[in-house]
Amino acid sequence: MLPAKVKIVEVGPRDGLQNEKQNIKPEVKIQLIEKLLAAGVQHIEAGSFVSPKWVPQMAGSAEVFEGLRQYPQVFRALTPNLQGFEQAIAAGAKEVAIFAAASESFSQKNINCSISESLKRFEPLMAQARQLGIEVRGYVSCVVQCPYEGFIQPHAVADVTQALYEMGCYEISLGDTIGAATPLNFSHMLATVAREVPMQQLAVHCHDTYGMALANIYAALQMGISTVDSSVAGLGGCPYAKGASGNVASEDVVYMLNGMQIHTGIDLNKLMDAGNFISQQLQRPNSSKTAQALKAS
Repeated sequence: MLPAKVKIVEVGPRDGLQNEKQNIKPEVKIQLIEKLLAAGVQHIEAGSFVSPKWVPQMAGSAEVFEGLRQYPQVFRALTPNLQGFEQAIAAGAKEVAIFAAASESFSQKNINCSISESLKRFEPLMAQARQLGIEVRGYVSCVVQCPYEGFIQPHAVADVTQALYEMGCYEISLGDTIGAATPLNFSHMLATVAREVPMQQLAVHCHDTYGMALANIYAALQMGISTVDSSVAGLGGCPYAKGASGNVASEDVVYMLNGMQIHTGIDLNKLMDAGNFISQQLQRPNSSKTAQALKAS
């Protein structure tokens, strides 16, 4: 049974741009977000408050949020710890996101601590969020495969997801970080997680490294998922797989949903305008297959 409507969470301005080598000015990010808003996108991850030493592209996140204060929409920021949370709230973020991994190896290499230690670090952040009435979204990385461990057992994903849910995350996004999932193992993972956390509290975050992202999203929709993360113009890359194309393109997701008469509230043509704008800024073609096809037609 497919959902009648799907919430699209646009991650391009954060997850999409954080891997870029060239410097992207805050005003360009603000322009991109304004174009996304004009297209009807309501849920946008606008930046992250992490050390610029580790993620230099996110150094201007406070300026981006300052430039968005005039808009009533919810802009979320990725916050790895209490310090990042406090910076995000000071900058005007209305919602924050925290992240954990289903793989011990990935957790150690990505944030230098175990899964249990990473969850422990979030406790003061969650307490502060409850006190301020700030909603927190959770991310789980490597939900099917890990670049270091290979296949990840679904129960490991369910354990981390349940911990984030019980900690107070209103929604947990399950990330196929290296884009190696296929519909069968992705569905099996989702079914296992849904035994511990209600399906309506789950979202999917699919990378398109092997061209499986839309197929995996479709499988998730059939199981009752109604929130999908995507990135305009397919922004983003995977540092663990050579030739990886990164996040699924928002244009391609919306095109597929339009074709199934599933409501998103997003204008595809205006969304493509946003994708073309940032692609021009990055001086490369728009990675969205839909944008490429409609441009050629």
